[in-house]
Amino acid sequence: MRLLLSQFALIVGLAVVVGATSNQQTNGKLRIGDPLPAVTSADQNGSPVDLAKEGGAGYTLVYFFPKAMTPGCTAQACSLRDSYTELQNKGVKIFGVSLDTVEAQKKFAEVDHLPFVLLADLEKKVVSAFGVPLMGNGLATRQAYLFKDGKLVWLDTHASTSQQAQDVLAVLARQSD
Repeated sequence: MRLLLSQFALIVGLAVVVGATSNQQTNGKLRIGDPLPAVTSADQNGSPVDLAKEGGAGYTLVYFFPKAMTPGCTAQACSLRDSYTELQNKGVKIFGVSLDTVEAQKKFAEVDHLPFVLLADLEKKVVSAFGVPLMGNGLATRQAYLFKDGKLVWLDTHASTSQQAQDVLAVLARQSD
């Protein structure tokens, strides 16, 4: 009986590890190696941004956040802002995406001195292309996707708030190994 319980615990433990690993390989729509979705959305200045074109060369981080100027979203954006020079030195272009208006994204960028592009995905084209689920209140869930030369190399379906930049930098360090 004890041996049977030990075997069961081992199987359950392996299932948890496999589930955790596969969660980082796909979000159910995008998988590691998939191309950057060809989708266009307005930035904080109202200009159209074609993500596939912008992210075709080098590293591109596309991160999703629920709502501009809220505590968690500000912590996430400021994490990337505070490490922006280091990320730029590694060739990373950054695009933050939420369902906020162009005006809200512009205010967020100005108030928090965000040096990267924020996309206003009012029509939900970007969240749909990436397969980002919406919360019960209709806001996008917090997720992050890193592409290299237009191909997905890393994703985090439970993206960090204050550690977002450190998570990306850790992935970049492993990419260069």
